[in-house]
Amino acid sequence: MKIVVLSDTHLPKRKKGLPARLLEELQDSDMILHAGDWQTIDVYKDLQSYARVEGVYGNVDDHEIIGLVPFKKMVEVCGFKIGITHGHGKGKTTKKRAIEAFEGENVDCIIFGHSHIPVNRYEGDILIFNPGSPTDKRRQKQYSFGVFFVSDKIVAELIYFDEV
Repeated sequence: MKIVVLSDTHLPKRKKGLPARLLEELQDSDMILHAGDWQTIDVYKDLQSYARVEGVYGNVDDHEIIGLVPFKKMVEVCGFKIGITHGHGKGKTTKKRAIEAFEGENVDCIIFGHSHIPVNRYEGDILIFNPGSPTDKRRQKQYSFGVFFVSDKIVAELIYFDEV
């Protein structure tokens, strides 16, 4: 199963639409996971035309998104439990807030956003993943998003690209 992992799309504030490099990967995706800061419901609707969409809201999302998706969510894929949260809040780092959101829960992977800083590493047995942003790289060298290939394991990859 191929899953495209996104966060911090911030559309239409940062860009007019989803970038071409991301659209390529969406073409054959089986699922899309979004870790918040969609900005508007239009992003959700656009992504639905490619695959099933699961996600959470972030700190800049409008009332329509907040009414549609939760603050945190657990999605099961091929027997793996994937926790999703945006990671915003007070105190601690974004990563620590994301990990604490699923404390005490049986989780194989935690996806978060907010910082726009890509992360792809294990802490113990848990994959900690932040896809960065495909539209607002901030202080990063490139835009980014993630792709998971899930079968008997999760193979996570960060996709980096320059604006086209």
